[in-house]
Amino acid sequence: MKNYLEFEKEIQSLEEEVNGLKSPFDSEGIAEVDTVKIKNTQDQINIKLKETYANLNSWQKTLVARHEDRPKSKFYIEKIFSNFTALSGDRYFGDDKSVIAGFGQIDNKSVLIIGQEKGDDLNTRIERNFGMMRPEGYRKCIRLMRLANRFQIPVITFIDTPGAYPGIGAEQRGQASAIANSIECCMSLTVPNISIIIGEGGSGGAIALASSNKLIMLENSIYSVISPEGCASILWRDPSKSLQAAEAMKLTAKDLLKIGIIDEIINEPLGGAHRDGEGIAQDVKLSIIKNLRFFEKLTKEEVYDHRKKKFLQIGREKGFIKSTNLSNSSFSYDESSIKKIKRNIIKNKYIYFGVGLIILTLIISITY
Repeated sequence: MKNYLEFEKEIQSLEEEVNGLKSPFDSEGIAEVDTVKIKNTQDQINIKLKETYANLNSWQKTLVARHEDRPKSKFYIEKIFSNFTALSGDRYFGDDKSVIAGFGQIDNKSVLIIGQEKGDDLNTRIERNFGMMRPEGYRKCIRLMRLANRFQIPVITFIDTPGAYPGIGAEQRGQASAIANSIECCMSLTVPNISIIIGEGGSGGAIALASSNKLIMLENSIYSVISPEGCASILWRDPSKSLQAAEAMKLTAKDLLKIGIIDEIINEPLGGAHRDGEGIAQDVKLSIIKNLRFFEKLTKEEVYDHRKKKFLQIGREKGFIKSTNLSNSSFSYDESSIKKIKRNIIKNKYIYFGVGLIILTLIISITY
């Protein structure tokens, strides 16, 4: 049974009509299927899907990114990679079912695959903790990324999480430290790492595995430091203002590509990835192969520098500039001359006040 979002009601009624037309039975028994009407109705559905999904706002894209039927990491791993061997455990505490990790092959090349997994039904969602990773999950990923780095095997990650698990047990086992160490590990790799955001990319739970050479998003996925509901609760004390929050946060793929946070957008099939899993899996596979080939001729040092320069480049046109060049990690703040003068006056206001008072006294004494 298909699941529909609030803005898909007209599409739902048309598809229910098509399903009724396809049935060879009516109240009088077997009836002739009206293929012409089915085709016309299907054309109407396609037009409606195209119009609807071409004009989604940020909140509607958030709903699509969270769609129950949207393909999950497990689906992509099964469809894209061959000879996948899952590995478990962090060698400290235990295994985390909310992340699938192991080695496999794509385009006859060995890769490490890491996928945050939400689950497909209620039982698997509970087992997978709704894709919210615990510290042992991040430590498992760190262990395997270091292993891949040792043997010069590229890393592919699928991001799909509302955020890291905020439970008291996770905090007691060092959730913040695990996330920070995962970011550090991603940034220090000398092998290419490619991240694909397939649904939600929420908070530090996503950033921990998305600090990559190439960050790719599906067209209707989102990537943000907090959920729109969380942002609305903090700023306006009103979760119902999620639409305003989503628009202000610039969390869609198009917005993030424009400001240089991500590197590529993979267009989704008509009506979203949940309507054609096979098609979107093929597109993701082609994108991974293309990006892996980009790094084939680069040395370890060049791969590391590519990632470093990419992150140092973010925001340079929005206020921060390099003092010399991108190989130097120091920053200086680029501000206008007026702002510099204003800041200098505020900083040395007493000196300027004293000098001004002396000048004023001299002028008065000369005049009289």
